[in-house]
Amino acid sequence: MVKFDINTPCHVHFIGIGGSSMSGLARILIEKGFTVTGSDNSEGKETDALKADGCPVYIPQSGDNVTDDIDLAVYTAAIHDDNPELIEIRKRGIPDISRADFLGAISSNYNNSVCVSGTHGKTTTTSLITDICIEAGLDPTVSVGGVIETIGGNMRVGASDTFITEACEYTNSFLSLHPTIAVILNIEADHLDFFGDLENIRYAFRDFAGLLPSDGVLVVNSDIDDYSFFAPDNGARMVTYGTDPSKSDYYADNISFDENGLGTFDLYKNGTFAYTVSLGVPGMHNVSNSLAAIAAAEAAGADADSIIRGLKASSGAGRRLENKGSFNGVRIIDDYAHHPDEIKATLSAVRLMTSKKIWAVFQPHSFSRTNDFLEDFADTLAELADVSVLAEIFNNREVNTYGVSSSQIRDLIEKKGKEAYYFETFEEIADFLKEHCDSGDIVVTMSAGNIYKLAEMLVPEENS
Repeated sequence: MVKFDINTPCHVHFIGIGGSSMSGLARILIEKGFTVTGSDNSEGKETDALKADGCPVYIPQSGDNVTDDIDLAVYTAAIHDDNPELIEIRKRGIPDISRADFLGAISSNYNNSVCVSGTHGKTTTTSLITDICIEAGLDPTVSVGGVIETIGGNMRVGASDTFITEACEYTNSFLSLHPTIAVILNIEADHLDFFGDLENIRYAFRDFAGLLPSDGVLVVNSDIDDYSFFAPDNGARMVTYGTDPSKSDYYADNISFDENGLGTFDLYKNGTFAYTVSLGVPGMHNVSNSLAAIAAAEAAGADADSIIRGLKASSGAGRRLENKGSFNGVRIIDDYAHHPDEIKATLSAVRLMTSKKIWAVFQPHSFSRTNDFLEDFADTLAELADVSVLAEIFNNREVNTYGVSSSQIRDLIEKKGKEAYYFETFEEIADFLKEHCDSGDIVVTMSAGNIYKLAEMLVPEENS
């Protein structure tokens, strides 16, 4: 096990510091009094913000960025052995560690470590747990892969023994963590370029649950097929939540939604009414996420009143059904959805907000995922969007050996009798939407890529 003392400052250098998780970890160390430097191959919001706050960030990556006073180098999964900076680090004998292992080493410093896993919903659920725990006075340290409005960023440094983080399954990163409370939200086929098939994904999540100590707690969605498969064999307690009261320790009843898609429901625990919850995040999928948050927060020590207040006040995370503004009476919502199930959850939530047209602007993320889910993307968009607009595939780690294109999704949607378009540039999409959308319509931009830039293009500065 990698050892790292969060209370003993030293000089840590981050290779790829512009990533959402890396920048958050860097800021945690800065708050703890560490000397932090970093590098990336291009500038972005996070590198600009770090530099503005006085953190040296070098663009691009180069062996010249390495200095002898560096005590530890942290690198992202995108950094390979031929990276010039990593080569120089190793040439000088400076210890190095992957981002996943470093996050795990940080988590080992806390006796109350809440790690949130799942194919979808990790960032939102982590934000809900964070807001509850802050409300409860638990003063957590937080590392999350998105911006939480209530903490003003993607990290928070607390003074307590509670740590809250996302647990990403890709490349088995979450197996480096040290959870005392582990959450499994859902398990679907994704990242098949690494896992190969759903069975391998399920085994990875079981290994994650197996990291819990004997006095730990597993919070698992009972709607997952054969959810008992993930029960730790060391006596760690398993708590369930879901839609079936017969299988769920926590479930919601009497669910209703307001005109903004915000849910209210009665919480039942072990078959008994506990209290009524009103959410600050929209959609049925967030009713489910809030049940997971409630169970995890209770295990971490939060009381009922704090849970009620925290969920009501929580607006979730950036790029999760985020209101970007409007143009000509057309509302713009941006979301991180990049999997068919996420698109379904997002568009279903938006449908609660309007009876007029929903324009789904989708930018597929990665060639392999687009190839794996070509038909599923088309089916979901055709079912739930009034009009679909496809942008070019966003890719930052693959070669298009599949010959796949966003235009294929458009063609499949059109074959189902629904309206769909494909454009090569954001400028073309923006011009098209401004010409064809009517007041009261909602435009939803969706991707794990950079489609948020289109959302920002559509909204006049005074309305953003």
